[in-house]
Amino acid sequence: MPVPIINLGELTLTPMPPGMAPEGAACEKYGATMAYIGAQLGARQLGYNVTQVEPGKSAFPFHCHRVNEEMFFILAGEGQLRLGEDQHPIRSGDIIACPAGGPETAHQIINTGSEPLRFLAVSTRKTPELAEYPDSGKFGVMAQYAGDDGKPQMFLHVGTREQNLPYWDGN
Repeated sequence: MPVPIINLGELTLTPMPPGMAPEGAACEKYGATMAYIGAQLGARQLGYNVTQVEPGKSAFPFHCHRVNEEMFFILAGEGQLRLGEDQHPIRSGDIIACPAGGPETAHQIINTGSEPLRFLAVSTRKTPELAEYPDSGKFGVMAQYAGDDGKPQMFLHVGTREQNLPYWDGN
């Protein structure tokens, strides 16, 4: 088992992985670097990462999780939490709970300050997960599983309800 201790000063923030990194016009609104530390620490049931968001941007679109709960601890900077229909100022030292649920629990952290906003994100790791994006009407289904070689694999599908295929199509 790895040593379950890491210092914030030792973290290396990296761009989001392909498929998750914003592209095209989304680069104007979204963008973050992250240090994925859960596996490094030996975590099994919780995911941990440190996320840094540059001024004027957000790490992710406004979304809710139907299965997993998230907690954020603001390490540095200031910004705004969009939560359901409300908006709240946030700053270094704030702790934010985002339980699983519907659009009323949808959340987004936006850096409204002039310095990078950095936070620790902790979440449950239940799979499969269903995320919904109220602003765009999209949803995402994500599942993690062991591949034939035993290595972790990820299934991700993003779509809209209108793209639904009939159950018996092609059978």
